[in-house]
Amino acid sequence: METKIGALDAPMKPASNGVGGSPIPSSHAISPSPPANGVPSDATLGRHLARRLVQIGVRDVFAVPGDFNLTLLDHLIAEPELKLIGCCNELNAGYAADGYARRRGVGACAVTFTVGGLSVINAVAGAYSENLPVVFIVGGPNSNDYGTNRVLHHTIGLSDFSQEIRCFQAVTCYQAVVNHLDDAHELIDGAISTALKESKPVYISISCNLAGIPHPTFSKEPVPFFLSPKISNRQSLEAAVEATAAFLNKAVKPVLVAGPKLRVAKAIESFIELADASGYPIATMPSAKGLFPEDHPKFIGTYWGAISTSYCSEIVESSDAYLFAGPVFNDYTSVGYSLLIKTEKAVIVQPERVVIPNGPAFGCILMKDFLHALAKRIKRNTTAYENYERIFVPGGVPPKAASREALRVNVLFMHIQRMLSGDTAVIAETGDSWFNCQKLKLPPGCGYEFQMQYGSIGWSVGATLGYAQAAKDKRVIACIGDGSFQVTAQDVSTMIRCGQNSIIFLINNGGYTIEVEIHDGPYNVIKNWDYTAFVDAIHNGEGKCWTAKVHCEEELKEAIEMAMGAKKDCLCFIEVIVHKDDTSKELLEWGSRVSAANSRPPNPQ
Repeated sequence: METKIGALDAPMKPASNGVGGSPIPSSHAISPSPPANGVPSDATLGRHLARRLVQIGVRDVFAVPGDFNLTLLDHLIAEPELKLIGCCNELNAGYAADGYARRRGVGACAVTFTVGGLSVINAVAGAYSENLPVVFIVGGPNSNDYGTNRVLHHTIGLSDFSQEIRCFQAVTCYQAVVNHLDDAHELIDGAISTALKESKPVYISISCNLAGIPHPTFSKEPVPFFLSPKISNRQSLEAAVEATAAFLNKAVKPVLVAGPKLRVAKAIESFIELADASGYPIATMPSAKGLFPEDHPKFIGTYWGAISTSYCSEIVESSDAYLFAGPVFNDYTSVGYSLLIKTEKAVIVQPERVVIPNGPAFGCILMKDFLHALAKRIKRNTTAYENYERIFVPGGVPPKAASREALRVNVLFMHIQRMLSGDTAVIAETGDSWFNCQKLKLPPGCGYEFQMQYGSIGWSVGATLGYAQAAKDKRVIACIGDGSFQVTAQDVSTMIRCGQNSIIFLINNGGYTIEVEIHDGPYNVIKNWDYTAFVDAIHNGEGKCWTAKVHCEEELKEAIEMAMGAKKDCLCFIEVIVHKDDTSKELLEWGSRVSAANSRPPNPQ
């Protein structure tokens, strides 16, 4: 079928599904009809996209409807293996796709043109920062409107429709504007394959009048993706392994530190192999928590400079050699640039690059290949771990609370610790939950996610929705501050609609506590809500939801017992009332150091 892009009124005559004519029935079922010109009626652009999403592992698409994407949504729904999850707003839909991709390996989100696209873009940026392959789909303008002087609604009032894609260019690794059927197949496949290869989000805009039109290129099942695997340069790999082994094998007390890019490099198993072979103590950077098994016999905790797990920073920073696998050193992970790490002692392994101290850098090396090969060349050395065992003193427990005493945060997390198992996963919101959840000891199989690089408050509500939808085998425990919750609270409604049974601990301390500890001011105080009443109103008697408000340890224990027992099939929302100044000691230290980094005076010009 010929489509004249830019024509004023190029006629579009779909063969079967009434696009541009009578509306699709409210059931959203797309009725089959006889093939036109030998093309089956379901061989549409929308169905092709749906099949591609299913093929790469997507089973749920998080969406917000708008007039430019409605027909596309009909065709996504028509795919039997794909479920559409309607969200309350685009930002939450994007966060949900982010959370889904963390568990499933890939996610998808569908919104409408510009008003939807620019609303979701903050979530897209977060997924980009975390190296998550998420397919962001936008229902775009009618193909006939491109190249004309027409001004459309949902735009900023210009006839140039490129504003949205120009915004997405900075936060996606591929952008496809599909406004012609003949190359739609190629553009969609190019976008999806790039998302998988680069492990970054991509943008696909599909003209609203094309999604339901059959076309010969969609008449067969999509050819399965075969993405050519990346391979290491063998000579570079061998040279890097030889140089690293020589450096580490002559060290007296070397250590290993896991970084967040282990995930994108798909090198977690290789890192564990190296840990087993080396005998070195193993620490994780804060943004890598959950990537390395915390029951490993040589695991010593989180390395986070001055706020590390007790005795961890002392072992790492006193070492004469350390290997960082997939690190991200920013002002947050470095606690205001205060890490006592020296480059002349550090082997830095990135997904495709190895840097040797006082030596060359080696490129074209896959991290998983490097760690696997290094494990066979390293000499076992337990000296640093033996030093750790000598100085280690087990942590204490919070002082016993008096009867009906106001609940303390450290008591809350003591009880959350007892809830964890291989059948649970923890979602930690930006804020003091970062620091309190870091101290949780994750049992084998327990999931853990938080967004440290981007640190967008409110992320966890949508991420909990998406992660729980992808991880039907786990019960999600989300720890969210009241300030963050107010940003994205609406999609608790979607969790209830989806029948999820997550447990949300809403920590109500009256404001943006993490910002208070960086720089206080009246803007950090928020309007208090009756959060349990708010969720009860959202519940509105439909679906399964249970709420509780707790003020003391006795009430907390009762609420947890109910959530884990009689209400185990419900979404459980537990509002925890704590003092506004009840924070972790780590946040106090971290906040003062980040504040010092933020307030550095300008260098003399």
